[in-house]
Amino acid sequence: MNISLGLEDASYKYVYGVLNKPSFSMNENKHISLVCGKNDRVAVQLLVYSEQEMLVCVNEDTCFYERGAIDIVRVSVEVPGLKKGSIKANLIGLVEDDDRQLKSDIILQQPFIHVVGRRIQPVWIEVEIDKDVEPGIYTPQITVLGHRMFEDEELIRQLSFEIQVMNTTLSNAKDYSFNLNLWQHNSNIARKYDLSLWSDDHFAIMDNYISSLADLGQKALSVIVSEIPWSGQASSYDQIDPANMFEYNIVKAKLLKNGDWYFDFNALNRYIELGMKHGITQEIEVFGLINIWVLEDAGFGGVMKDYNDAVRIRYWDEHSNTYKFMKHKKDFEKYVQALEQNFIHKGWIDKVRVIADEPSDIEIFTDRLDELKKMAPSLKYKAAINHASFIEQKIEGIVDYVPVLDCITSEFEKIQQLKNEIKGSMTYYVCCVPELPNTFISSHLLESRLIPWLAFHMNMDGFLRWNYTVWPNDPLHKIAYHYPIFAAGDTNFVYPGRDGQPLLTLRYKLLQKGIRDYEILNSYIKQGGDRDKLDQQMKKVFLWQTIDELHPSARKKREELFSLQNADYEEIISEILMELS
Repeated sequence: MNISLGLEDASYKYVYGVLNKPSFSMNENKHISLVCGKNDRVAVQLLVYSEQEMLVCVNEDTCFYERGAIDIVRVSVEVPGLKKGSIKANLIGLVEDDDRQLKSDIILQQPFIHVVGRRIQPVWIEVEIDKDVEPGIYTPQITVLGHRMFEDEELIRQLSFEIQVMNTTLSNAKDYSFNLNLWQHNSNIARKYDLSLWSDDHFAIMDNYISSLADLGQKALSVIVSEIPWSGQASSYDQIDPANMFEYNIVKAKLLKNGDWYFDFNALNRYIELGMKHGITQEIEVFGLINIWVLEDAGFGGVMKDYNDAVRIRYWDEHSNTYKFMKHKKDFEKYVQALEQNFIHKGWIDKVRVIADEPSDIEIFTDRLDELKKMAPSLKYKAAINHASFIEQKIEGIVDYVPVLDCITSEFEKIQQLKNEIKGSMTYYVCCVPELPNTFISSHLLESRLIPWLAFHMNMDGFLRWNYTVWPNDPLHKIAYHYPIFAAGDTNFVYPGRDGQPLLTLRYKLLQKGIRDYEILNSYIKQGGDRDKLDQQMKKVFLWQTIDELHPSARKKREELFSLQNADYEEIISEILMELS
């Protein structure tokens, strides 16, 4: 059995396709040594290669190939000194990028996979370090065995790497200081599992997705309180492969026969309570009340003729036994007031942020905001923006701001000054721009890890991204969508697993690693660490001279802006962990 094996860093991304020669070019004897704390995790990748087709499996189940006799390779892992179950092996699935090449992304839950000849199969090997683990050196053992049909298994090779556990305990994700905000699109989750919106089955699946967000340290819950506020992400303009990306109201409205309104907030409250059960308690982000995206030429305009925003509230009319949309501002006002009172009654009003997503015209936006403030005076607001001038207006009612990265890198000094003047938090976001750093399939995996480092460097409180589950129609078979508007991977950090659990990605894992790094960096400074010394160390990662070089107008390449060597990140964090311990 001619099987080649090798170890790679967690940030390795395998590419297979039109531009790559089929071969195994990894260093089969690569030494990997990782430093971590207690209540931490580390990961590497095992690469398996054969000139012939094979099955690769990562558990002890029996498996055969339906077309006959081929090599069957089994991966077994353990960590001497740690309890059973602390190390896991998962197959890594490839997805097609916009350039037609297949690239590593999905951390699969299936036990085995068929691999064509001359194609590498990566395996994700992750070790979880409990709080009560004794500090010291641990050496995970990766055993690779093989057989054909009814032959006895034979050892192909054993590989190992080193983990040094330092005597310092990291925080739980729910206690992170990093303000992570990945927007939730729960109507899309219901569609992918063929479930009725806000049903018990839908909530059971959402529970799994909220849990995966909590594992990252997510701080905000997304609730959408009107119909399709993003107008389907302009999918109606895609004449070749449109996708259903509509997000629907979690609140049910009813006009009674006596002319009174009844608003059902049960699903809204249940979702918030579900998120809080998982420790996501900092913020309730409300979408759909202001700055609705309008596509008049595609039919996605406003409904209320006497109101200057395109808010769409669908309701059941008891008199006619039909569904209708609110046509008058006076009815919308009652809805907003009832929503406000619900948040007050539940004791959540201070957590609520009504968000405006990329308002472009400040005058129109402030008119809309003034209308809402009259309707519901206790609501607070937040804006995702792309110009510092928007913050300079100091619009009454807006507490938190989220500038896009391009805005910060082009107006860095001004943004720093404005951050000290605002009432609330300031995080940053990336979306379909900039090209780098970002979290596309085409992005280097270290860019996902870099994003929290950038927040630390730029004195931002955290990071926002619009995607988590904004999948196109068949994401497990085709994640590329609406290119070049959305690069592949722009719409998601996870995939819909068949068992109702999200399939995590390498991008998710590297972002998780970066947030963990941020907490370590932050803890170091809070405990009296030398910021100047740290800034000097971080020049191994941040390669620019001035931060405006990170702006797309500087036309810099990845390798000119930040390190693409995993060892540079590990070295900085390892030194800090040693100091902290």
